[in-house]
Amino acid sequence: MADTRSERAATRWSELFSGCALRRHQALLALVGALCVAMGIAVAVLVPETDGPAWAMAVVGCLAAGVLLLARIGIALLRPGGGATP
Repeated sequence: MADTRSERAATRWSELFSGCALRRHQALLALVGALCVAMGIAVAVLVPETDGPAWAMAVVGCLAAGVLLLARIGIALLRPGGGATP
């Protein structure tokens, strides 16, 4: 009896964490990254600086999350065959 990909649970889990989701949902992840950067900028502009370290950590955290997500998508696109869907 042939063993298909849909019958193997381990294969489905390994595909989930192997980068296939990054290729399938690049537009959504790019939007989330851009929203993180925008939220970091909005927090920096709208929230007063009197909150001290919490304000700075919120701004840096939002900006870092957005930049890291956008950089990960960019690296996936620059990798040979990275923009192709399976």
